[in-house]
Amino acid sequence: MDDETKRHWEMIRLPAGAEWSGRARYAAAVFFYQQGLMTAETLEVYRICSRLDAEDPAAVLRRYQVGFDWLIRLEATGDA
Repeated sequence: MDDETKRHWEMIRLPAGAEWSGRARYAAAVFFYQQGLMTAETLEVYRICSRLDAEDPAAVLRRYQVGFDWLIRLEATGDA
C-alpha cells in the first residue's frame, strides 16, 4: 500500500466527534470512490455526513443497510 492510500485510510477512520473529521472522511471517501473501491451510494452517505462531525458514516451505512462491500473492506483493513 502506498503512502497516499495509507493516509486516506487514516482519514476515513477519524473518530466521530473530532473537529473537521466529517470533511476529512468525505475527502478520503472521494479518493476511494475514484479508485473504484466505493459505490456512489456509499459516497453519498459520506457526503451527507461530511458536515456532521459527530456522525459515523459506517454506522449510518449499517443502519440503512447499504454499502455492504465497503463495510467489509473497511473492516478487513482495520477497525470500522
